[in-house]
Amino acid sequence: MRRIVLWLLSTLAAVVLLFSYRTGLGAAMPASTTPAAGAGDGGGTAYKGSVAATRWGDVQVVITVAAGKITAVSVPVYPDNNNRDVQINKRALPILVRETIAAQNARIDTVSGATVTSDGYIESLQAALDAAHLS
Repeated sequence: MRRIVLWLLSTLAAVVLLFSYRTGLGAAMPASTTPAAGAGDGGGTAYKGSVAATRWGDVQVVITVAAGKITAVSVPVYPDNNNRDVQINKRALPILVRETIAAQNARIDTVSGATVTSDGYIESLQAALDAAHLS
């Protein structure tokens, strides 16, 4: 009987420690922060994409265009309702921004683990590109 009680208490302690463990991926990123900016942020015209409603929250992309090229991308609206959303988007949005600037269009890959946000990003990005008369 004593062994059973010790086993039960040690198992319970292990479960509590496991669920209280934090991964330490960094501080949360406030919603108003631009996750990343492109090269050449010094001028151009900004075009807002439509707000894309996704399963986890809205996504909106703003592009800056100068001389017919995307010079900067910001994401002022993205899912940040909980720590998991913040962790996912802290990793995914800079990747999407870099790919957008490199591709100069909306034909970019989704980010694994952030498919829903990626799809909303691409939808809003395409609307911004349409507003800027870029393909």
